[in-house]
Amino acid sequence: MNYNFSAKVSGLQASAIREILKFTAFPDVISFAAGNPAPEAFPAKEIAKISAELVENEPILALQYSITEGYTPLRDTLKTMMSKKNCFSPDNDELIITSGAQQGIELSCKSFCNEGDTLIAEAPSFIGSLNAFRSYNVNLVGVEMEDDGIVIDKLEQTLKANPNTKIIYVIPNFQNPTGRTMSFEKRKAVYDLACKYDVMILEDNPYGDLRFEGEDIPSIKSLDTQGRVIYVGSFSKVLAPGLRVGYVSAPKEVIQKIVVCKQVADVHTNIWAQVVCDRFIKENDFDAHIRYLRGIYRKKYNLMRDCIEANFSKKITFSTPQGGLFVWGTLPSDCDMTGFCKKAVADYKVAVVPGNAFLIKESDPTTSFRLNYSTPTDEQIIKGCEMLGKLSKDMFD
Repeated sequence: MNYNFSAKVSGLQASAIREILKFTAFPDVISFAAGNPAPEAFPAKEIAKISAELVENEPILALQYSITEGYTPLRDTLKTMMSKKNCFSPDNDELIITSGAQQGIELSCKSFCNEGDTLIAEAPSFIGSLNAFRSYNVNLVGVEMEDDGIVIDKLEQTLKANPNTKIIYVIPNFQNPTGRTMSFEKRKAVYDLACKYDVMILEDNPYGDLRFEGEDIPSIKSLDTQGRVIYVGSFSKVLAPGLRVGYVSAPKEVIQKIVVCKQVADVHTNIWAQVVCDRFIKENDFDAHIRYLRGIYRKKYNLMRDCIEANFSKKITFSTPQGGLFVWGTLPSDCDMTGFCKKAVADYKVAVVPGNAFLIKESDPTTSFRLNYSTPTDEQIIKGCEMLGKLSKDMFD
C-alpha cells in the first residue's frame, strides 16, 4: 500500500544521531556520539527510596490522573528556585511541567508558529528541536555562531529579510552541539533585537546547572521586561532523563495556550516522576548534588581535553566548553568530514556525530563533528581519543 503521509511529517527523517547510535550496540565500538548523562550521575538510591515510600504511602497520588499544569508542589518549588535566578516573575509569569524540555520546545512552536512562519535558530543547533520545528512546516532559518554565540549582525539581517519571524531559538549555555556559551553582551543584543522586530525568544537551558568552570551568566529571561521570553528547563541532565520532566516559565497568557496544547498531546506529565523530582529536591541537599555533577563533568572534560591535546593532529581545532556535555571539533576546510566520521566508526571503532546532523539543511557544508565526554568511561575516553588521534594524523599530517 502507498501511504499518503501528511505534509507535516513526510519530509522528516530519522535523527542522524539515532542512526549512528546503532553502531554503539556493538561491544567493540566506543561511543562519543551520545548525549546522555554519566551513569554515575544518577541518584538511583534516593530515587528508589522516594518511589517506594510514594507507592506505599500515597499510591493514588502516584497512579491517578493529575492536572495538565503539573504537580503543584513541584511547580511551587521551581517558581521559588527560578525566582532567585530572575527566571520567573510571580506577577507576570506562570509555569507548566512538561514531558521533558523537548515537549516544552515543541509546544512553544505550536503555540506561535503558523505554517510558513519563520523561526530562526543558531546554526548548528539541537537536532531534536530542529525536527520539532520542521514538523510544523515553518520556514527554518539558521544564523551562524562565533565562539561567544550567535552572530548578531547576521541575526539582524535575517530578521530584516524575514518579517514574518515568530521565534528566535537559542541555547545560551554550553550549546548542543558546540559547547559554546553566549556572552552576556550577546544575550542583551539578542533580546534587544527581539524587541525591535517584535518576536519571541525561546531560551533552551538544559545544561545551565552543569557549569564546571567560569562564572554564571544571567539568562535572557532575566532581562525580559516585555514578556517575550519563553524559558525551558529540564531535570534530564541533573536527575535522570528517563523521568521525562521538564518545565516552561513564560508570561501567563503564553502558558495558558501551552496548557491547552499539552492537554491534547498527553493530558499531563508522568505524575510519579514529578513527585520524585519535587521530593528529591526537598529531601536532599540539591546544591550539593549539583556540585557533585559538576565535579563529574569537570573531570571527564579535562580528561578528554588532555587526551585530545596529546593525540590529535594539530590541524583539528576544538571548542573549550565551560560546562555541559559536548566538544565541537573542526577539521581543515578542505577535508571530508563525513568520510572522517564514517572511517572513525567503521575502521577505528569510535562513533562521533557528523556536524551536518545539526544544520538546518544537512546538505550544507561543514567540516565539524561532535564529541561527548559524559557517557564513556575514563578508559574509553583515553582509548577512543588515541584511536581518533591516530586517524586524524593518518588523514591530515
